[in-house]
Amino acid sequence: MPRTIAVNTWVWTSPLTDASLEPLARKAADLGYQALELPLESVGDWDPHRTRDVLDAAGLGAIVVGAMGPGRSLLARAGDVSATQDYLRSCVAAAVTLGADVVAGPFYAPTGVAWRMTPEERAEVVRELRENLAQPAAQAAELGITLAVEPLNRYETSVLNTVAQSLDALDPLLGAGLGLALDTYHLNIEEKRPADAIRAAGDAIAHVQVCGSDRGAVGDDHTDWPGVLRALDDAGYRGPLGLESFTGENATIAVAASVWRPLAPSQDELAARSIRSLRGFGA
Repeated sequence: MPRTIAVNTWVWTSPLTDASLEPLARKAADLGYQALELPLESVGDWDPHRTRDVLDAAGLGAIVVGAMGPGRSLLARAGDVSATQDYLRSCVAAAVTLGADVVAGPFYAPTGVAWRMTPEERAEVVRELRENLAQPAAQAAELGITLAVEPLNRYETSVLNTVAQSLDALDPLLGAGLGLALDTYHLNIEEKRPADAIRAAGDAIAHVQVCGSDRGAVGDDHTDWPGVLRALDDAGYRGPLGLESFTGENATIAVAASVWRPLAPSQDELAARSIRSLRGFGA
């Protein structure tokens, strides 16, 4: 059975708002996508009830994506832990309203914030992360939602870069309410063999994001896409694949995602080429 393929609205805009949602939903549906990844950059940017109506009209499902901006962290040295826990609760509440079952993101620290750690300091970071993630994960589980924690590449974080690190750090919490979000862009940078890392993640995988190895379109890059899809099958993951790329037209997101040049002739073409390639690879 074909996989659900989603597209992140960051392909076209940032932040997502009520005003921009409806035309993007129509565009995504016309391109053949079956769901939208919905970044919640600030609570109130878009209304979950109205969004549900728009997605229903377009025949689209939903995945909520957390945006870890400045000060948003489950580690005290990198941000306001209590406010971040409240933010995660808001993301979960939005997911419940939307009928989504996943909230994905690198919830441990702001994207782009990194620091060196001794083994002892890393152990303390892991302890703190577990402690501060436990309650949001338990609350998500009660509501049938999974928080999917995403390891990022070394240029965006020093907390969780690999699947092995993530499994080790989150092991006591993995299960109902908590899993991993894997992104092929970060796997390409950090994993010696991305397919092996996917298989190692196994049933901890709660969401998967995809894009070309250059952060552009799927299919004309060096990623072994048939191998990635086989590894996901081997891991038992049959959930959505979410295209996550970024527009360089928005200054904030261009800097945050290091989009210094166009990744395709147009963002529409990037999205169209990606879903065409994924279907061609058998997704």
